[in-house]
Amino acid sequence: MALTAAHGFKLVHNTPKVRKLTHGGNELVLDHPVIMGILNVTPDSFSDGGRFFNKDDALRHADEMVAAGAEIIDIGGESTRPGAAPVSEEDETARVVPVVAAVREKYPDIWISCDTSTPGVMRKACAAGCDIINDIRALRREGALEAAAETGAPVCIMHMQGEPGHMQDNPVYQDLIGEVSEFFYERIDACLNAGIKRDNIILDPGFGFGKTLDQNYKLLGELEKFRSFDLPILAGMSRKSMIGGVTGTGTGDRLEGTVAAHLFSILKGADIIRVHDVKAHKDAVDVEHKIISVDTVKDIVVALHAHLAFHAMGFAHASNLENILASYHGLAVIVLIVHSLDMRAQF
Repeated sequence: MALTAAHGFKLVHNTPKVRKLTHGGNELVLDHPVIMGILNVTPDSFSDGGRFFNKDDALRHADEMVAAGAEIIDIGGESTRPGAAPVSEEDETARVVPVVAAVREKYPDIWISCDTSTPGVMRKACAAGCDIINDIRALRREGALEAAAETGAPVCIMHMQGEPGHMQDNPVYQDLIGEVSEFFYERIDACLNAGIKRDNIILDPGFGFGKTLDQNYKLLGELEKFRSFDLPILAGMSRKSMIGGVTGTGTGDRLEGTVAAHLFSILKGADIIRVHDVKAHKDAVDVEHKIISVDTVKDIVVALHAHLAFHAMGFAHASNLENILASYHGLAVIVLIVHSLDMRAQF
């Protein structure tokens, strides 16, 4: 497996290209885990519905997230929680566009994402200063592909089985990873055919969108398999039921579980994490990066990389990986980190 900057590792050899998003002459370089802060301007979102429905309240919350370290602000005007009712284009536009414009005016350099599936909202939000179209329906609404292509903005395409109103009724898969991958193949082709640049496509496996508790954790445990697309990966598990299903906590008490899940997703290849609690995630990501940047860990990573290279070329193992790891006493956390990575070589 090629360990990348998205995992927090800096390799001496075989360092892959750095991914980046581009829009309107601006670049967002994904050489480190990027935090996307959630700004819901809705009355009924599952976790913070109604808190930032007012434009002034929304802008204050954007201030807090930018100060805490968010590099993307994701603004949404339609709740997509399980059982959510659809919103008219007029209502969604009235909620989203003024906030996009206000955030853009105050923060010319921050990246703004619009969480929408509606073609008209995509166009108006991008005209007001939006940089990324984040669509839970993966541009499947009529006219969405064309609208996204016209804006020239990067797009985030998410996997969802069903629609928000009924997606959690009884999600069934014969091959979860294979079916999500097939969905991505189809939607990537659709984007390319519409004129969207491949380098501006982000993949979101859709945690909590038409998946059971066990399916969500299988998706997280095998997240690295989507690296084969060579596209940025977004992970969004903030305060979701997949966290509460393990901790037994309500939406307001899922911070610790959410941070744990997102840190693991970074180790498994996520480039962007979408979160409600920016400061807690920024601190945790910074500490994680420091842990895996110390010299001892670099030695382990180089040894692991060589070990996998020999294995990929068919040579007998020069040494046992367990012995390599065991030689660094007192670094149990490093063992956990390295073991969390998929051991299959992808050169």
